[in-house]
Amino acid sequence: MNEKISATSVVSKPPRFAIFGLPAWAVALPLVGLLALLPGKPENFIGIVLISVIVCGVIVAAVYHAEMLAHYLGEPFGTLVLAFAVTIIECSLIVSIMLSDPSGTSGGAQTLARDTLIAAIMITVNGFVGICLLAGGGRHHEQGYTQSGVSVGLAMLSTLSILTLVLPNHTTSAIGSYYSPPQLAFVAFISLVVYATFVVAQTIRHRDHFLYPEASDHAHKQPVARSQAAASAILMIPALAAVVFLAKALSPSIEAGVRSAGAPQAIVGIVIAALVLAPEGFAAVRAARANRVQTSLNLAIGSALATIGLTIPAVAITALLLGLNLELGLSARSTVLLALTLLVASLTLSTGRTTAVHGVIHLVIFATWLFTTLVP
Repeated sequence: MNEKISATSVVSKPPRFAIFGLPAWAVALPLVGLLALLPGKPENFIGIVLISVIVCGVIVAAVYHAEMLAHYLGEPFGTLVLAFAVTIIECSLIVSIMLSDPSGTSGGAQTLARDTLIAAIMITVNGFVGICLLAGGGRHHEQGYTQSGVSVGLAMLSTLSILTLVLPNHTTSAIGSYYSPPQLAFVAFISLVVYATFVVAQTIRHRDHFLYPEASDHAHKQPVARSQAAASAILMIPALAAVVFLAKALSPSIEAGVRSAGAPQAIVGIVIAALVLAPEGFAAVRAARANRVQTSLNLAIGSALATIGLTIPAVAITALLLGLNLELGLSARSTVLLALTLLVASLTLSTGRTTAVHGVIHLVIFATWLFTTLVP
């Protein structure tokens, strides 16, 4: 009996400066983010830099609290919570920028969702997976994972990617790379259906397909106390709210900076995706180095699925309500790289074992996509 109590009540040693068992910075940053909203939009360079630093800090705090909940809930619920929290932030950023230009006069609002979606897919499936496989393979030689869950995730990701980013180029109800309003509503609905199916499979019906026995036994050696998990759940709300409203204040500056630099408009989507996904990427790399590549793959594929499954319905509703023409179809160059990404991922993640060689392949595709975006 004593052994059982000790096994379930071991809590990680609280930091030196702790509030509710959480680091003081993790508690303070969401509140600082809310206070930063009081001055309104930044009017000078110093204000823009300061708000940008605060946004980065609040995002890190939000992901920290998501990770606390992830540790408390265990796998695969942990990676699901983390991916969902990050996607809510990303989706909120996109909708905020769309609302800042409801008429679509700048052109950025029309293509922002498309640019962010392809950036999220490339960053997660090529960037995150590549770095994780390279770092994990270099340290552990080979790593194992449960192939069935990864295969299902890739099948769903391939379906959503093609339906949302490629098919608009080949429909006739609307001219160009657009969906007509009924088509957009349909794609938004099926995106939710596919993502909901993935969540049910990952957490209820086929949970064991997303776990790897050798790694799941020691994934979380120091369980999180219930009080810490409750505090993190509460603090995530002001953290997410601060990110949403601060991003809305920063969005004109981001777009103006891209225009003044003469960079492609797609850079705005890349910046948003990279900013939001970076903390989650660090979590995936840490898991891979700890020989838990299953967690890394769950994070990468789950994030890509959540990005499409939740962002498309949100931006579709926003576009339909505002009467905004939402351009979703990719260029021929991006379509080729997307198809290559999905093909290579289905091959490199089809054996249940990964090596550093697989990581290099994904990183080459990622570098090619990034370079051709900057130098089209």
